[in-house]
Amino acid sequence: MADIGMPRTSLSLRGWTSRLVARPEFQRWASNTPILSWFARRDGAALFDIVQGFVRSQVLFALVQLEIPSRLVHGPQDAESLARLCKLPLDRMKILLRGGVGIGILKSSRRGTYGLTRQGAALTGVAGLQDMILHHGAFYRDLDDPISLLTGEQDTELAAFWPYVFGAAKADNPVVAERYSTLMADTQKLVAQDTLNAVSLAGIKRMLDVGGGSGAFQIAVAEAQPEIDLGVFDLPTVADAANRAIAAAGVSNRISFLQGSFRDDPLPQGFDAISLVRVLYDHADDTVANLLSSCRTALPPGGRLIISEPMSGGRRPDPITDVYFAFYTLAMRTGRTRSSEEIAKLVETAGFTDVEALKSRRPYVTSVLTAVRAD
Repeated sequence: MADIGMPRTSLSLRGWTSRLVARPEFQRWASNTPILSWFARRDGAALFDIVQGFVRSQVLFALVQLEIPSRLVHGPQDAESLARLCKLPLDRMKILLRGGVGIGILKSSRRGTYGLTRQGAALTGVAGLQDMILHHGAFYRDLDDPISLLTGEQDTELAAFWPYVFGAAKADNPVVAERYSTLMADTQKLVAQDTLNAVSLAGIKRMLDVGGGSGAFQIAVAEAQPEIDLGVFDLPTVADAANRAIAAAGVSNRISFLQGSFRDDPLPQGFDAISLVRVLYDHADDTVANLLSSCRTALPPGGRLIISEPMSGGRRPDPITDVYFAFYTLAMRTGRTRSSEEIAKLVETAGFTDVEALKSRRPYVTSVLTAVRAD
């Protein structure tokens, strides 16, 4: 096969540059040279920021676990009061609070009190965010040995937390289903909001959300689009949670829960649109290809497909989706983050046309791609 990469001279030059910058004597010289010293300091700070990233995440984890952001919503408190409430030694509480200031969640006053920054207040206001942070304890333990994670040699806690990705037979425990459905529903609200901001549902009369869990996305659609009849298709183990959530939202007359597994059962027909919200990146390519083919079979000619999930940056790796979500799906032991171009190819292969990647408000929350079933 012909080499279609970069010219050899360009690669050689880049290799020489990397070897030069990697030399300790070059780093010493650069740190004392005008202009170059600015780059050296900036690169050093950026590298150290990566090194300390885990510690920063653990400071956030401790703040949330001790419910400190929630305790400060109503006003600042001093370290002594927080130490008593959280049953921590005062000197250690002060270390944690100063760390919270350092990561931008807390702010301190001259009076010795601590309150929430705007970012800290948002932490308490975003539905499901604190629960997701606490859930990261399992993710962090899976990352304890990243090499074993990459080689696939270790069992992971995340795989046990999200058993549905391995099929209906692995997700038959109603207690486990309730746990992951609750977390998914809480975090789905932001995804639903950004999806509906990106895509127009004009002209759709009946829409099916495949793998919709407890119905959070369809509940959001029902509230925004009262003229659309809606369905949720998912495993029997989440049916009770879904029906409770739908009833609590007062839209039982608008949303039907349809039981089944898209791995084993044909998708329900009679809908002119199908949504796949945070579904594809949970699964391997062959499962995704089969699911998209099932979507085409279930939809009428001209039926619409809506895909919403975090997507890779492709040839320009994204600092969030190609780091956080890529390793998260790796720890789930199935699925992966895909670029919009990769998803578009899978969608076109399944028999869809007019594939369009839509502009998303917050790509780190979700990106959206739409397509139309070919005749």
